[in-house]
Amino acid sequence: MSGHSKWSQIKRQKGVADAKRGQVFTKLAREIIVAVRQGGVNLDSNFQLRLAVQKARDSNMPSENVERAIKRGSGDIEGAALIEAKFEGYGPSGVAVMVEALTDNRNRTVQEIRRLFTRHGGNLGESGCVSWLFESKGVITVESNASDAEDIVLRAIDAGADDVKAEKGYVEIYTQPQDLEQVRKLVEEKEHVISAEVSLTPKTTVLLEDNKAMQTLNFLDELEELDDVQRVSSNMDLSEATLERLRNRT
Repeated sequence: MSGHSKWSQIKRQKGVADAKRGQVFTKLAREIIVAVRQGGVNLDSNFQLRLAVQKARDSNMPSENVERAIKRGSGDIEGAALIEAKFEGYGPSGVAVMVEALTDNRNRTVQEIRRLFTRHGGNLGESGCVSWLFESKGVITVESNASDAEDIVLRAIDAGADDVKAEKGYVEIYTQPQDLEQVRKLVEEKEHVISAEVSLTPKTTVLLEDNKAMQTLNFLDELEELDDVQRVSSNMDLSEATLERLRNRT
């Protein structure tokens, strides 16, 4: 599990995501729109749409917003044409970064992303420069406490998980992308699933301490706040001491 992922969970536990719920809903709606345009409105046959709708439900997105996004994707409601784009490069301290975007103006998105890379001392690279450091995995996050973490880990392994990692307050379960739904259904029979999605996960990580870690986290946060950016992945890791400082920050 990358330090970026750990920081995302800390922000969730502290309620930081709630303050930006409107932006989150906009990004979730875009995922639904693109999934419909690529695979149609049938949830049974459109795997990406099922994932996008479930992700919206996990984030408490209102059902009318979900329906509106599906109609925009199908053309029943007019909407902007969106294209998928991936960008990659090196951030502060040489951390590898993958940025996934949905945009109606690729040139604008490239300029905004390049500006942040440059401002933070990084470099936006060519396609393929860091993607080989990542692999696509299903990632299921389950709420837990110290007393039930071991049971969750064992149940996830029995359900077919590739890997399971317990952290403070949650357990992260990794699967093959095609196994995500099956493992989720089995796990959530007894556990509270916070989120489940197909993500780019790092094969190896780079440990950053103190100021370097904070500089990189600020950079990744700014990338995620861009309207066109759907998801940011990195291979940074954080020490337990740094994580504890982040948990205690107000």
